[in-house]
Amino acid sequence: MSVKGKYYITTAIAYTSGKPHIGNSYEIVLADSIARFRRKDGYDVFFQTGTDEHGQKIELKAQEMGVTPKEYVDNVTGTIRKLWNLMDTSYDNFVRTTDEVHEKQVQKMFKRFYDQGDIYKGAYEGMYCTPCESFWTEGQLVEGKCPDCGRDVRPAKEEAYFFKMSKYADRLIEHINTHPEFIQPVSRKNEMMNNFLLPGLQDLCVSRTSFKWGIPVDFDDSHVVYVWLDALANYITGIGYDCDGNSSEQYKKLWPADLHLIGKDIIRFHTIYWPIFLMALGEPLPRQIFGHPWLLQGDGKMSKSKGNVLYADDLVDFFGVDAVRYFVLHEMPFENDGVISWELMVERLNSDLANTLGNLVNRTISMSNKYFGGVVCDKGVTDTMDEDLKAVAAGAYDKVCGKMEELRVADAITEIFTLFKRCNKYIDETEPWVLARDEAGKDRLSTVLYNLVESIVIGASLLEPYMPSTAARIAEQLNTALREFGDLRGFGGYPSGNKVTEKPEILFARLDMKEVVEKADALFAARRAEAEKEAEAAVPDEEVIDLEPKAEIVYDDFARLQFQVGEIIACEEVPKSKKLLCSRVRIGSQVKQIVSGIKQYYSAEEMVGKKVMVLVNLKPATLAGVVSEGMLLCAEDGDGNLALLTPEKPMPAGAEIS
Repeated sequence: MSVKGKYYITTAIAYTSGKPHIGNSYEIVLADSIARFRRKDGYDVFFQTGTDEHGQKIELKAQEMGVTPKEYVDNVTGTIRKLWNLMDTSYDNFVRTTDEVHEKQVQKMFKRFYDQGDIYKGAYEGMYCTPCESFWTEGQLVEGKCPDCGRDVRPAKEEAYFFKMSKYADRLIEHINTHPEFIQPVSRKNEMMNNFLLPGLQDLCVSRTSFKWGIPVDFDDSHVVYVWLDALANYITGIGYDCDGNSSEQYKKLWPADLHLIGKDIIRFHTIYWPIFLMALGEPLPRQIFGHPWLLQGDGKMSKSKGNVLYADDLVDFFGVDAVRYFVLHEMPFENDGVISWELMVERLNSDLANTLGNLVNRTISMSNKYFGGVVCDKGVTDTMDEDLKAVAAGAYDKVCGKMEELRVADAITEIFTLFKRCNKYIDETEPWVLARDEAGKDRLSTVLYNLVESIVIGASLLEPYMPSTAARIAEQLNTALREFGDLRGFGGYPSGNKVTEKPEILFARLDMKEVVEKADALFAARRAEAEKEAEAAVPDEEVIDLEPKAEIVYDDFARLQFQVGEIIACEEVPKSKKLLCSRVRIGSQVKQIVSGIKQYYSAEEMVGKKVMVLVNLKPATLAGVVSEGMLLCAEDGDGNLALLTPEKPMPAGAEIS
C-alpha cells in the first residue's frame, strides 16, 4: 500500500500533579484511535504524548511528600506511562519537560524572544490560581474564583517577564479567519475570537520568581520559565526542533503538526499563546487544534475527598481494556460533554458488546461448525436479501472514513456497529436453522454463513483502531488476517474454503448490574475511608487552645450585635502609644474611626486596603485621647499574637456578617 503522506498527532502532555482520572485517560485513547485509523488508512503516523513536570503546584506537592520535585515527577510519570500502556495506546514518543534537550531548547527560545524584543521585564500584580498557574484580574474572576477551574485564588505580586501578545494578534486573527479548519469545533473558535482576540490581548506573564521548580531563565537566574511556555514547546522539541536553526530531519518531515488534540479547558493556551510563540519563532502553525469535550461522572463531580474518582485501571478491572476504550470513545459526543457511570457501562457492555457483537461472532462460528465442520464456502446461491447486507458491508469504510475526517469518532464507531446490527438482522431474515433442515438448502446455508463471516471480517478490520485486541481476537477465531482499509470497499475477500476455529471464544460476558454497582460502592467506600485517613494525617500537630467557657447566650443576645465588613481607607499610629493604630473604616456609606491595639502585628501602611470584620454598634470609647467607634475582630493564639479576621471571598464594604 502506498503511503498517503505524514500525519503528526499529539495529545496535551499530562500534568504530573497526580494520577490521571478516566477523563484524562479519555484523551490518550481518543488520540490513539485516530493515530491507529490513520496508519491503517495508509499514512506515515507519528503519535506523541508525554508529561508536563514543572510549576509551583509540583513544588508544593513534593514538599508535602518530603521528596525532591524530580523524585516526585519521576514517580507520577511512571504511573502515567503504566496507565497509557494499560489502555493499549500506540504512541511513538513520550516526551518529558524535564528532558535535558527540551529544557535547553526552551531556554534558547526564551532568550530569542527577549533579543527580538518580544519579551520585556515588568511586574505582575493580580489574583493567582496555583492549580492553573495563572494570574487573573479581579474583573476576570467568576464569583471570586478562578474562571478556568473554579478554585480559590490569592493576591500575588512579583517581578516577571512578559510576552507582547498584541504584536502578533492581528496576524493570528487573519490566520484563523483564512483557515476555518484551524480550530475545531467551530464553537471553540468563536469563543477564542469573541472572548479573547477581538477585545484585545493582554501581554502574557512568561516567567516566575516565587518558586524554583522550573526551567531557569539562563540570563536571569532569579526567574524560571512560565509553565505554559515550557509545556507548549514540547510539540516541537520532542521531534528535534533546534532554535539555532539546526533542527533534525525528523522535525523537517513532521512539522507542522497535523492535529493537536487537547481538552476544551486549555483551548486558549493552544489556539492563542502557542500560535503566537510559533509566529515569533518563524515556524509554521499546526494545521488543526481540536478541543474535545469532557467526560463527566454521572453521579456528580469526581473528587478524591468523596472517594469517587474513576481511574482507567479501576474500569479495566471491571470491564476489560477494549470495553473501556469502546465506552469512552462511543459515549463522548463531538462537541458536548459525555457522561460515564457504572450503570451505563454495564448497559453498553451487555447490549452493544456482548449481544450485538459478541453474540454475532459466536453464533456465526458455532453455526459454521455445526453445519459444515467449520469450513466456510461461498457456493454462490444468492437471494435478493443478500444485496443489502453486501452494500452495507462494502460501503462501511467510506462512511467510517467520512466521520473520521471530521474527527467524529463516536459516529464512526456507530457506523461499524450498524454493520454488525445488519448482520444480526440478516440472520433473522435468512433463518439458517431452517435452511439446515433441508438438504436442498445446504448450498444456500453455506453462502449465508460465508456472507456473515465476510461482513464480520470487514467490521472487525474497521473496528481495529478503536478496539485493537477485540478485532484481533475476532480475526483469529475466523482464521484470517485483519484487512487494510484499501481492501474493504469490495465484498468477497474471505478465502472460500477457509476453516474457522472449533471452539468460539466468548468476547464479552454479560454482567449483572446489581453486582457491579455493589462492587463499585465497596471500592468507593474504601477510597473514602482512605481519603479521610489521609486528611486526618495531614492535619499538622499544632498547639490548640481551649478557653474557659462563658455563660450561654440566647439568639436575642447575639442578634443585638451588628457585624459588618469594613474597608480600611486610612490608618495612622496613635501618638504616644506603643500599641494603638487608628483606622478610618468605610462601612457602607459611612466611615468610622476605630482604634485597635494591633500596632505590634501590623504597620499603618499595610492596614490600608484591607477588608476586615467590624463590630459596628459598640458604644464609642476614648483610647489614649482618641475616640473609637467600633471594634476590629481578631484571632489570638496562645502567645498573644493577633491576626485580623477577613472575609474568605471578596465582599463589599458594609456586607452583613451573620
